[in-house]
Amino acid sequence: MDKKIAVLGTGANGSCVAADLTNAGLDVVLIDQWPAHVEAMRANGLHVTLRQGEIHAKVRAYHLCELASMRQAFDLVLLVTKAYDTRWHAELIKPYLKPDGFLIGLQNAMTAGIIADVVGSSRTLGCVPELSSYCFVPGEIKRNTAPDRTWFALGSFHPSTDGRVEEVASVLRHAGKVEVTPHILAAKYMKLVLNSMTLGTIAMTGGELADKQPEGMQDLMMQLGSEALKIGEALGHPVVPIFGLTQAEIEGTNNLLMKLVDKVNHDIGPGRGANTTLQDHMKGRLSEIDLINGFVVEEGRKRGIATPANETLVEMTRRIYAGELKPDRANLAAALALLKSKLPPT
Repeated sequence: MDKKIAVLGTGANGSCVAADLTNAGLDVVLIDQWPAHVEAMRANGLHVTLRQGEIHAKVRAYHLCELASMRQAFDLVLLVTKAYDTRWHAELIKPYLKPDGFLIGLQNAMTAGIIADVVGSSRTLGCVPELSSYCFVPGEIKRNTAPDRTWFALGSFHPSTDGRVEEVASVLRHAGKVEVTPHILAAKYMKLVLNSMTLGTIAMTGGELADKQPEGMQDLMMQLGSEALKIGEALGHPVVPIFGLTQAEIEGTNNLLMKLVDKVNHDIGPGRGANTTLQDHMKGRLSEIDLINGFVVEEGRKRGIATPANETLVEMTRRIYAGELKPDRANLAAALALLKSKLPPT
């Protein structure tokens, strides 16, 4: 394969994908805005630790500021940044994307439309990643989902890209399983439903998905997910299987939301470390909750649909980012009290 590939944003997940593609012999460059990480990759390559062993990759890493002098155009750019950084990264890489190239977001939230708005619908596809990892030390990645438990949904959402999905699928198969779906935007929304339940709740309490959940946590998660599903229905997104589940499996369950939670819990496995939102809290940086739970709230307000649980989680997360709170299990009681205050009297 002679495609010129870039991974733009090589934090934990971006590094995992970049290492796999590099070791598969593909022509890959890594571009990132964390200077120490780029220098560590240049000096020692990438070191990815899994429960099953270790992966080393000698990669070609570049600072973001070096993009202007790279003098090459890419057939495929995988964007693996925080969702809130999507638009400016898409604008940044647009001049370096071939006319028939693809910019694909391997991200949380509903970013496919943002990318299409910048580079055009004919140069992007929708993608849903199931990949868990974390990075606190430059050049050193802990990957929870090995390639055989890593999953990507990929699909076209505009007629101009019909028939071209395999071009990207053949690349991503070096990093995990790839499922091509005709309902990619619905699949992305189903991932948002799961994230709406788990990321902010677990992060605000400082815990992990595998922990014994404190009283009230599961009820809160179910209300968050139920609100998100209601908004998804209003947006016209059908309920579709993700993470390798089948249509029969999601139709045959009496609790779809817990089915999703159990599946991702199984795929990630024990000893997973902090989820992405808790990592953000630990690093003192902005999380994606405004584009996940906040998206549910915003779309609900447009349609006159109440989303008190998601409003509560957005408020709690913003208080943590502002330094008013720290991740702690005591935050659950505060969140439940705040939620109660938003509900009509019974």
